[in-house]
Amino acid sequence: MADKVAVIGSGLIGRAWSISFARAGYEVALHDAVPGAAEAAIGFVDSVLEDLDRNGLLSGHTPAAVRGRITPAASLAAALDGAVHVQENTPEKLDVKIGVFRELDALAAPDTVLASSTSALLPSAFTESLPGRHRCLVIHPINPPYLIPAVEVVPAPWTAPEVLERAGRFMRAVGHAPIMMKREIDGFVMNRLQGALLQEAFRLVADGYAGVEDVDIGIRDGLGLRWAFMGPFETIDLNAPGGIADYIARYQGMYQTMWPSQQHMADWAGISPTAEAERQAILPRDGLADHARWRDRRLMALLAHKRDAAKEID
Repeated sequence: MADKVAVIGSGLIGRAWSISFARAGYEVALHDAVPGAAEAAIGFVDSVLEDLDRNGLLSGHTPAAVRGRITPAASLAAALDGAVHVQENTPEKLDVKIGVFRELDALAAPDTVLASSTSALLPSAFTESLPGRHRCLVIHPINPPYLIPAVEVVPAPWTAPEVLERAGRFMRAVGHAPIMMKREIDGFVMNRLQGALLQEAFRLVADGYAGVEDVDIGIRDGLGLRWAFMGPFETIDLNAPGGIADYIARYQGMYQTMWPSQQHMADWAGISPTAEAERQAILPRDGLADHARWRDRRLMALLAHKRDAAKEID
């Protein structure tokens, strides 16, 4: 029998994790405290498996095989029974996390890794008092994890090194690209990078230098094309003849000149009416759900392209 993963909480993130684990060959026990929620989440899984299959994103398995590995669990104890890994996805409220992790630590086998998908809470904030706190950490995905490989693996100060290493190996085995953080910090890696970009985007609009669509063009039809297959350090390594050191010698002064004009916070709420109006002129609010589905299909195609391109290089 395949190893079992317990997914606790079946909302947007939980149901997406279920697909990721199941297509990697794991049996998934999906539990939610709300009656009927796990079953509804499996209905969503059914709605996307065919698209994933058409793009070759089910790791060679059929939609029926992947769907057959995901089972709703009536109780938390049943979900945890025999699980080698737990992925928790309950609401982003500290008191909720503290209570849930207290139950997880009491019910899960002693060697089971307990991971939270939280994007906003530090692992130390809800695991400090647990007897098994050494096996607790954050594994934070970008939604949806069945389409975006990167995940942040974030230890609490007391997370055992072997647990951190095991979590990284597990994520790689599932098909993810773990960001192995050395210690915790607010926002982790991805939200800090995204936050810096969003702050500059809002600043450029708020200060009257560019419109919302112009900023989007800069990423969508500019930087984002490179960033789809390389990160910032790899980018600058290739953007000067002598690599990173050469890039720094050439361009550090330019960025130092920009720095003073970046030292104020844009008022996001203040620019909201402008941003809303410009976006609604392009995409009316009643089209958001359809456009989100379009986005996911484009992500599937991009992920399939990156997979095939990597094979050509190999």
